[in-house]
Amino acid sequence: MIRFKIQELLALKQFNDGKRVTLIEVGEATGINRMTLSRMINTRGYSTVTDNLDKLCSFFNCKIEDLVEFIPEGEEKT
Repeated sequence: MIRFKIQELLALKQFNDGKRVTLIEVGEATGINRMTLSRMINTRGYSTVTDNLDKLCSFFNCKIEDLVEFIPEGEEKT
């Protein structure tokens, strides 16, 4: 299963910037719909286009492995 680490990156950005960052702000900055971002965070196995991954890496100034992690089948948390 692929898991998006958007919440962790948001927390890190908020800490580094010293201010709260909302999904609405991420959506406005990246052009990704807020509902899409919410689904990426909350829906197991959510599938998205690579363009969204590119935009999020640019927004968070991170590498793809900072944004996405692979969790082998059977190791998912329930």
